This record gives sequence, C-alpha cells and structure tokens, in this order.
Amino acid sequence: MESRLYTFIIYSENVPGILSQITAVYTRRQVNIESLNVCASSTPGAHKYTITAYCDEPMAKMLTAQIGKRIDVLQANYFTDSEIFINETCLLKINTAIMLKDKNVCRIVRIHDAHIVEVNPTYATIEKTGITDDILDLFNELKSTGCVLQFVRSGRIAITKDFTEHLDEYLAEREKQRQNNNK
Repeated sequence: MESRLYTFIIYSENVPGILSQITAVYTRRQVNIESLNVCASSTPGAHKYTITAYCDEPMAKMLTAQIGKRIDVLQANYFTDSEIFINETCLLKINTAIMLKDKNVCRIVRIHDAHIVEVNPTYATIEKTGITDDILDLFNELKSTGCVLQFVRSGRIAITKDFTEHLDEYLAEREKQRQNNNK
C-alpha cells in the first residue's frame, strides 16, 4: 500500500500523561510524527490533538484503533486532506538591511499574502498563515534572497468538513446510554 500523509484528530480528557500514551502508540509502530498540535477543544473538559504522520491506510486504521483503546481517550479518527480544512502559521525573522536593499523581498512577502509584524534596524518579523505548501513556498523564496535569519512553523490545525463535531455526537450518545443504564 502507498504511504501518504494522514491527519489524526484525537480527543481526550485533560489528564497528565495522556500525550505520552498517544505518542507511544506511534513509536511502537515505528511511525514518525510529522506535526503535533494540542489544545483545549470547543467541548468543555476535552483536549484536541492534531497529529500528522505518513503511513498506509491499514496502519492509519490500526493507530486510530490503538489510540482509541486508551482509557482517557474520548475519540480518535484519521483523515485525508480532502476530508478536512487545514491551516498552519509560520514566523520568519529576516535581515532588515537585505530587505531594504533588495526590493524583491517585500514583493515576495506581498505575493504570498504574508504580513510584516515588526521591523527594527536589525531584523523584520514576517507572519504567514496558510497551508503547508504555501508556507514552504514563502520560506524557500525568501531563503533564496539570503535574508532569512530564523524560521519556525506551527503544527497543523484542522477541522472536519462534516456539519457537526464527531466528539459532540459521541458524548451525547454516551450520556444517553448512561441515563438509560441509571433507570
């Protein structure tokens, strides 16, 4: 099977050590994590993990199933890029002297719809939000001018193209079952 980039969206309760348990599943299967983003989700008490990794679909299914077995994991799913909306952010520190001397630097920033967020005599800070390819294109073009001093980008953030949040449906069903069991 062909290896491709999958995005895993995992929800868990906010407990110490759960991130280590989740990443251990990838390590045991010798799957390298390309990016990892963790934040509180829109569902109170739940945290959202967005992880990207290259693997084939059977491995993506296996990883999702193994992660889903963890006690504190509420839900785990995997997606292809066509099933989700994705975004990343980057910051670039560039040499101010080169930026002022080479007008192509500002043209590159404008063409890529990036924003200059700070300029001082030594460096300027550029911010860009978008998909991975657009961010890397900006970086590579600016790098070719010799002005890049530092570059960092965030992990991927993603939401599904579905109308509702999978976790909300799952928690509503779980609460309904809990109430039926208490009757």
